[in-house]
Amino acid sequence: MLTTGCGGDMMQTMNDNINGIIANDAAEECSSEAEYYAEDEEQPEFNTEEYNAITENSFKSTVSDPLSTFSIDVDTASYSNVRRMIQAHQDVPAGAVRIEEMLNYFHYDYPQPNADEPFSVTTQLADCPWNADTKLMRVGLHAKDIDLSQRKPMNLVFLIDVSGSMYEVDKLPLVQKSFSILTETLDQKDRISIVTYADGDAVVLEGANGGMKDDILDAINSLHAGGSTAGAAGINTAYEIAERNFIEGGNNRIILATDGDLNVGVSSEDELKRLVEEKREGGVLLSVLGFGTGNIKDNKMETLADNGNGSYAYIDSVNEAKKVLVEEMGGTFITVAKDVKIQVEFNPAYIKGYRLIGYENRALSAEDFADDTKDAGEIGAGHTVTALYEIADNASTMTFDSADLKYSDEAAQGSENGEYLTVSVRYKKPDENESNLLAYPVTEDAYAAEMSNDMRFAAAVAEFGMLLRDSSYKGNATKQTVLDLLSGCDLQDDVYKTEFVDLVKESRIS
Repeated sequence: MLTTGCGGDMMQTMNDNINGIIANDAAEECSSEAEYYAEDEEQPEFNTEEYNAITENSFKSTVSDPLSTFSIDVDTASYSNVRRMIQAHQDVPAGAVRIEEMLNYFHYDYPQPNADEPFSVTTQLADCPWNADTKLMRVGLHAKDIDLSQRKPMNLVFLIDVSGSMYEVDKLPLVQKSFSILTETLDQKDRISIVTYADGDAVVLEGANGGMKDDILDAINSLHAGGSTAGAAGINTAYEIAERNFIEGGNNRIILATDGDLNVGVSSEDELKRLVEEKREGGVLLSVLGFGTGNIKDNKMETLADNGNGSYAYIDSVNEAKKVLVEEMGGTFITVAKDVKIQVEFNPAYIKGYRLIGYENRALSAEDFADDTKDAGEIGAGHTVTALYEIADNASTMTFDSADLKYSDEAAQGSENGEYLTVSVRYKKPDENESNLLAYPVTEDAYAAEMSNDMRFAAAVAEFGMLLRDSSYKGNATKQTVLDLLSGCDLQDDVYKTEFVDLVKESRIS
């Protein structure tokens, strides 16, 4: 959530221009296909989309594994991509379903942080809806909201894939509309550059004043697709331009718009990871906007964003572009804390087993938590982050195998101090390299027999994700149990949560 102190006339003009782009897109939707394809031409149906396989987190014994450590994740691409598939009546690959990104697509009513902290941390325990033998624990973070009129200047490089694979109505034309929407939010303190890549790379605009909207929009709308995809060349040039226009103390960021289908030069996940890891040390962040269907390379786009210290969103409509680039502008572009890590220590005196739901590709070793050289996720202004654990307390009939440790028996018993667990969070301020530690003990007081509104909705999202993945841990979850959870939620006129209810109904899960 963001606030703005802009003048009323200026704000109204910006909103009118953005709404005009959205209205024009709706009017053009039916005719756009004809501009790209002959009406009577049948398009080939083939799918070369790529997703990394996910090995779900399993239950762990608190006797042998009392610590659960992971990096936060504010990406939302998985949800909007899955939504696109369901609405197109397509099968959803299990690798496309990252439950943490589905959870974090939505905003939750967590409290604002204290004045001296970048985010608040809240916890809640409730009965698990899909497993009568476990409890469900929610950990929620809410980064402080900001007044956009007080935001720092932005040095943005629009890095746009104009290769032949982008020659489809849901790719380059949608990219142009998305960046046009973002352009309407800029002002004179911002610097905007545009770099394109196909067979090679080209600098279309460099260091333009953000108030020069007509020049920026003309440059965006002049782009055409064609050629192969030399993405690494474009990335290198974008970093050079960003560094040349670097704003000390500002928001320096590359926004890559692509389907991820890099096929010339550096193109493997490992090569791309090394490339952006080296470049991020200069203080320029890399965020990724994914576009298109049929050949998107989700694995490569996620790798670029995660290792470029940015976020990854999937844009399937101008409304999604408005959500990511305007409504959530602070979260997308304005970092309030970096290298945010969470470590939960479970007390074996009360808890005998647990399972983290999602965050598989964000797992860290216990030692990484206090190691300030280990990279982790960033959180932007107004962002909420949600993590769910399935927990078996000592009343559960579940059993867990653990190693027979000769010297650790006493420690493994835990401490009967009333604390079920402790949630610890490490973070760095955006301009510092030493982490700060916050710790929050969780006692039986965190348990609520009746789920809160947010807890119920998050549980429904997690259930839905497990059903889409056909998870081994879905328990008694069904489409109907998801809908039952949602029927008890007050959605408070939240259009995205209301849309989720419709999405569940439309899905093919049983």
